[in-house]
Amino acid sequence: MNVKILYEDNHLIAVYKPAGILVQAGDRKSPNLLDEVRKYLKEKYKKPGNVFVGLVHRLDKSVSGIVVFAKTSKGASRLSEQFRNRKVVKVYYALVEGRLEGAGSLVHFIKKDKEELIAKISEEEKEEYQRSELSYKSMRHTASYTLLSIFLKTGRFNQIRAQFAHIGHPIAGDTLYGAKKRMPDGSIGLCANEITFKTATGDEIKTIKIDYPKEWVMYLSG
Repeated sequence: MNVKILYEDNHLIAVYKPAGILVQAGDRKSPNLLDEVRKYLKEKYKKPGNVFVGLVHRLDKSVSGIVVFAKTSKGASRLSEQFRNRKVVKVYYALVEGRLEGAGSLVHFIKKDKEELIAKISEEEKEEYQRSELSYKSMRHTASYTLLSIFLKTGRFNQIRAQFAHIGHPIAGDTLYGAKKRMPDGSIGLCANEITFKTATGDEIKTIKIDYPKEWVMYLSG
């Protein structure tokens, strides 16, 4: 796997994660993005021994999009702090089933079911359920599918997948949350397409953007 570099400075590196690839492997045998970034840095800078790569955030295996890694401990610390304080702005493209027009917001309460590894959702506040909020805008639609731009206000487990499934518009290909059928490549219609953060030196706001996957075009051309 060749790593697609989207941005790089002395402390941080942003790369594209294809759907189907793990960000970090549970074992050393599985191909994963973290190891590929480490290999890239080792070869590019001819570094001996172990190369530091800090994992600050993740995407699900079936989701594509932008992942930012840290090249230094300073980069890891500064970026982690921004995520903790909700200073990082993340925008997603989602391909959902059905026709959904206009713009709106969704507020639900989500709990991660650790046994089933699925997000349980509630309309009302409950014990152990966390408030989950996002806003969305319809970008394009056919009779069967809609392309949405989604701004996450909170970052809960499987939040986008669970919330849109709950309102009757599951993510395309996401059979775990009720989609009618799988996508041919096993991915789901969710892509982390934009991220905004402060560089580790704090003197620049950086925004990185990508387009939605070309495989989605067939769903939006009807």
